Amino acid sequence: MTKAELRKSILKERNSMDPVQLENWSQSICQQLEELINHSVKPVKTIHAFLPMDREINIVPLLQKLLDQGKTLVTPKTLKKRQLEHLILEDLNDLEDGVFGTQHPASGRIFTGNYDLIIVPGLAFDKRKNRIGYGAGYYDTFMQDHPKAFKVGIGFPFQFLNEIPVEAHDVRLDLIITPDFLSS
Repeated sequence: MTKAELRKSILKERNSMDPVQLENWSQSICQQLEELINHSVKPVKTIHAFLPMDREINIVPLLQKLLDQGKTLVTPKTLKKRQLEHLILEDLNDLEDGVFGTQHPASGRIFTGNYDLIIVPGLAFDKRKNRIGYGAGYYDTFMQDHPKAFKVGIGFPFQFLNEIPVEAHDVRLDLIITPDFLSS
């Protein structure tokens, strides 16, 4: 199957998910992420995370916990030409709408430092820790610029496949979390 065919298939399955199942799986993934962040050998202070859209994993409760713990949270603002602007998230109630159905912090405070952890969305993942995103290459470009950050992909069980097509520009993750397991 091509990347385009996989995207279409996964989006169809994700869009038909039962809302209760989506919430249960989201809670499981958030618990695993919280464990990873709070019990990491190396302290995790600065985290880059996406703000979920459509039927993506709902990590908003985790983001609120991390804000309450005083972690530095940074979320992307999608720009043209496969670029992201990275904005400091201070309040989940102070967001504005962006392109492609995204949201980002309204404050506009840009973060230019390094990240301890990057939480990466995706449509499909495989056993070799490869990822297929939405097809614009935003995250691959971003992750190439932060090689020392620990990169964690999160997905629902049906998004985890044995093997997916890979291209030279694709960036491999360090870990993938689904409700069922962590791949190390």
